[in-house]
Amino acid sequence: MFNYTSVSDACIKCGKCVPVCTIHQVHPDETTSPRGFIDLLGAHERGELKIDKTAKDIFESCFLCTACTEVCPNSLPTDMVIEEVRKEIADKFGIAWYKRLFFFLLRHRKIMDIASKLGYVFRTCALSDNETYGGMTPKFRLPIVKKDRLLPSMASTSILNSYDEELDHGGKGRVAIFIGCLANYNYTGIGHSLVKILKALEIDVFFAKEQKCCAAPAYFTGDFATVEALSKQNIAYFESFIDEVDAIIVPEATCSAMIKHDWAVFFKNRGMHDWAERAKRLNKKIFMATEWLANHTELPELLKQKGAAKDLLVTYHDPCHARKVQDIWQEPRALLQTNYRFVEMRDPNRCCGFGGVTMQTEKFHLAEAAGKPKAAMIDESGADVVAAECSACRMQLSHALYKNRSKAVFKNPIELIAEALEESDA
Repeated sequence: MFNYTSVSDACIKCGKCVPVCTIHQVHPDETTSPRGFIDLLGAHERGELKIDKTAKDIFESCFLCTACTEVCPNSLPTDMVIEEVRKEIADKFGIAWYKRLFFFLLRHRKIMDIASKLGYVFRTCALSDNETYGGMTPKFRLPIVKKDRLLPSMASTSILNSYDEELDHGGKGRVAIFIGCLANYNYTGIGHSLVKILKALEIDVFFAKEQKCCAAPAYFTGDFATVEALSKQNIAYFESFIDEVDAIIVPEATCSAMIKHDWAVFFKNRGMHDWAERAKRLNKKIFMATEWLANHTELPELLKQKGAAKDLLVTYHDPCHARKVQDIWQEPRALLQTNYRFVEMRDPNRCCGFGGVTMQTEKFHLAEAAGKPKAAMIDESGADVVAAECSACRMQLSHALYKNRSKAVFKNPIELIAEALEESDA
């Protein structure tokens, strides 16, 4: 059993975490507040609380947004202890078949490629394209998925299969791209846009073809065997080329946070300190895409030279794994404000409510409840586009905007930056 007592004893029950907690905002109950989670875990370690189905339901209700850790005066890792107890939950109750199938596909890229291709070919049998919000809606109720839900689009060819391993753009630098699963198979405009930006900067690209999923979906669900397998494979692969690139850039907040933060935490908690150190050593060259583009390239100057893009009003949503975990929020705004009219929404740092695989399946009613106020904030801002460097946020917010019949649509800032470069060249 993980040492929950040290965290529980350190909680002073001040309540600062309660008003910012995503689950407490949509389901106000002390048991599903951060201090409630922590207190229950302390009781669990003392033998006063067994992990039964009620406890399972409670601990699976956390969105893992880390809002509580941001305001906690004792910097308690509430998200980490909940991730740890989910391993116990998975061991005791098992993992649902559809999650096990999903994690199997994430572990086997070639099989995932085939499944994605088949999904694209047969998508029209059960799904209708929604051109406005950039996704698909079921034609009838599907297993686990209700009918009136916006799902991610499907691409005919994944990003990793769309390009050669090496792209020569002029030799002013060389970067590797870690694309992330949603951007690889669903929101492929992100990868194509990133290539366009790097070409404009004359920076060569190494498409790391052997990259695996970052393992975030499995980590947040408690499938630690999959986390260990994928993270070890990725670390060994990254080490094979890290000295030959200026950076590994990641246009996804959740993937970046998993790689730069959670891998080391995971291995440290398992007593695998050598792997934790190997993960940390990679971090000096791993960046979120806008972070690296803003601070290590000539992109800011190039965008200034291009001038204003098409007349769009843009607002920005802060992904939890960007601002709260990695303190990245200024860079994407700075790049977007160069070429677009920009407006802040009322609470850009509030979680959109994606919450992981379980929240998007068994507990989707909670995800929907968390997404509604975020869609309302976007509408209040008057924005035409909401941007966020996270495809999980994209999946969640696109559905919320669709349900709200909002005028705003979602785009990754990388896509908007590429459009600004192209618009100015037209």
